[in-house]
Amino acid sequence: MSYSPKAADVAKLRNATGAGMMDSKKALVEAEGDFDKAVELLRKKGQKVAANRADRENLEGAAIAAVNFDNTKAAIIKLSCETDFVAKNEDFVKLATEFANLALNFSNKEDLLASDFHGIPVSEKLIEQTGVIGEKIEISEFKTIEAPFVGAYIHAGNKIAAAVGLSKVIDNAAEVAKNVSMQVAAMNPIALDESKVDSSVIEKELEIAKDQLRQEGKPENMLENIAKGKLNKFFKDNTLVKQDYIMGEKISVEDYVKSIDPEVKITEFIRI
Repeated sequence: MSYSPKAADVAKLRNATGAGMMDSKKALVEAEGDFDKAVELLRKKGQKVAANRADRENLEGAAIAAVNFDNTKAAIIKLSCETDFVAKNEDFVKLATEFANLALNFSNKEDLLASDFHGIPVSEKLIEQTGVIGEKIEISEFKTIEAPFVGAYIHAGNKIAAAVGLSKVIDNAAEVAKNVSMQVAAMNPIALDESKVDSSVIEKELEIAKDQLRQEGKPENMLENIAKGKLNKFFKDNTLVKQDYIMGEKISVEDYVKSIDPEVKITEFIRI
C-alpha cells in the first residue's frame, strides 16, 4: 500500500520550506513520510532549478531596510528575483525582511550568506526558495550604516530603501532621519558633500563644462572660473547636504537639519 501523507504533515512541510502544497505532498510521498528526507528532496529540486536558471537576469526584487533596537545601525538588502509578480508576493517580501533583520548582525554579504537561517545557511535557503518559486533568487546587494542615530525609509512597493546617520541623538531624531532618508530615496545623491565626490567625477564635470563653454565661444582664459561655477551647481544638485530639501521651501537639506538642532550633522547615507 502506497504511503499517503496526512494533511497536517503536508502543512508542516509547507511551513518549514515555503513549498507549494503539491510539491510538499510529492516530496513526502517520495520520502515515504520521512520529514527530513522530504526537506532534502525539496532543496535538491531548488539546486536543479537554480542551475537551470543561473544565466537568467533577476532585475526585479525587494529592497528592505532594517534598523536595530537602539537606532545605531541599519542594514539594507535587495532580494532579487526575475519578475515583478514574485517581487510583490507577500511571502517573498516577508523573506526579504527576515534577511534584512538578520543582516544587522553582519558587515558584509559573504558573512550574511554563510549565517544560520532557521537551521540552514542563508545561501542554501536562497537555493531552496529558487526551487519553491521557480525563479532565480539571490541577495544581490547589501549595505550597512552605523552612527549615533540611524533612521531609514522604504519607498512604496519596496523598490527603494535608504538609511541616514545623524551625528547625535536629538529630539525628533527619528522624524529627521526618516525625512532625510526620503530625500535620499527620491533624489539619489551621489555623495554626502563635495569632499566625498570622487576626483574622477569632478574632473569629468569640469571638462564637460569647459567643452560647453568653448562651443558657446567663451575665451579660453575665462573657462576655468566659469567651469568652477558650473561645478558648484553640480554639487548643489548632486550632494545630499546641498540639495534643495524636497519637503521645505528654498532651504537645503543641511539647513533643514540645522533648523532642528544647530549642532547635528548628517554623517553618511546608504541607498539601494
